[in-house]
Amino acid sequence: MDIRAGRPQEAAELTELILRSKAHWGYDAAFLARCRPALTLHEDQVEPHRTLVAELDGRVAGVVTVTGVPPEGEIDLLFIDPWAIGHGVGRALVGHATAAAAAEGFESLLIESDPQAEPFYLRMGAVRIGEQVSPATGRALPLLRLGVSAPILDR
Repeated sequence: MDIRAGRPQEAAELTELILRSKAHWGYDAAFLARCRPALTLHEDQVEPHRTLVAELDGRVAGVVTVTGVPPEGEIDLLFIDPWAIGHGVGRALVGHATAAAAAEGFESLLIESDPQAEPFYLRMGAVRIGEQVSPATGRALPLLRLGVSAPILDR
């Protein structure tokens, strides 16, 4: 697996991966349409949002973005293409994102998690600190905090 910086020209491709990933969990077309603005990665966001892309066997397999300024940022997007789920892509992306964030002086990253993704984040060391209502859907989402003082590349 290779982890590399995202490229602005692949923003549309990454957005489609994000939407495929979200749809994989059984969300219907109407729900996905409401979420689309929040799940769209624009070309001018790729670099400022510290986008990392995972490639597996030469194919784009996942994406993560980190926003904000130290000491606390946010994992804004973390999505794995359905064909790559279960291959360690999410773990690798979180590990690289937290290592990069720690190097920039971040102490922690907030995560507004999909309820189905919360167990993954908890396994990565995140702690639930509350809930946050999604403006796109009106549902309460788990709010987590992940410390980045010790990168988790090997967890």
